[in-house]
Amino acid sequence: MTRKRDDMITAGSLPPFEDRTLDTGAGTDAADSPQEPVRKPSHDGKLDRQLLERYHRDGSLEAREQLIELYLPLVRSLARRYAFRGEQLEDLVQVGCIGLIKAIDRFDVDRGVELTTYATPNIIGEIKRHFRDKGWAVRVPRGLQELNVRLSRLVEELTVQLERSPTVAELAKAADATEEEVVEALETGQAYSSVSLSQGQSGGDDDGGDSDPLDTLGAPELQYDVTEDRAILAPGFAALDQREQYILHLRFFQGLTQSQIASKVGISQMHVSRLIRRSLGRIREELESRGGSEFDD
Repeated sequence: MTRKRDDMITAGSLPPFEDRTLDTGAGTDAADSPQEPVRKPSHDGKLDRQLLERYHRDGSLEAREQLIELYLPLVRSLARRYAFRGEQLEDLVQVGCIGLIKAIDRFDVDRGVELTTYATPNIIGEIKRHFRDKGWAVRVPRGLQELNVRLSRLVEELTVQLERSPTVAELAKAADATEEEVVEALETGQAYSSVSLSQGQSGGDDDGGDSDPLDTLGAPELQYDVTEDRAILAPGFAALDQREQYILHLRFFQGLTQSQIASKVGISQMHVSRLIRRSLGRIREELESRGGSEFDD
């Protein structure tokens, strides 16, 4: 559906999951999501410093692995904030672990900052980058993604200010973008999630809401070829008498043998063979006379 200048844009018309998934700066405040509080590690901070020094100064991989295990509850707590947005929780935990590992590897022991303070925005940023780069069903340019996020916020703000849904022109002015860019960003926002071909139509039972659309697809119909053959052979059959048509019908449509046909018609098998051969010859001649020289046995 093409949006026009005077179209009213409501918050419900924008795709879900896009309100806060593109802010990927490492300094992003973890409190931008109102869900459960962050579960901080319960161990002594001195242990962190000891392990970090062993890893960064002595190169102890065992200390690095122990740090990762100690901070897994923090990763899971942060990942749970972004669950139910189209991604499995365990997948988000794995992504968050990547952010944790990067934070541990890049941590500067001499700065005197707690690892929790440094790791939290890195973990959140990694999860948000995952939504930005991997969460879209269709790859959309980053500029359009970011504009779509801005528009989702502006729609809510302008709806409160104007006491009605804003138009495309009003959104374009507020977002400092052209109307064409606004329309494109709104349309590409639908690419965030895909719809299964097996998803039924919306509505009640009367309009087939529970039916699988794949069930409505046609299958190869063998009778189409038979119908075409009959249409081609019809002029040739019309040139035969009733008994010849009956014999050919028994032979080629009902699959009877020449002996069975002879018994059914009351003539000899040899006579049946001659009639079939003669009838086929007459059909060929009739078709060739009508321009059907491509007819083949």
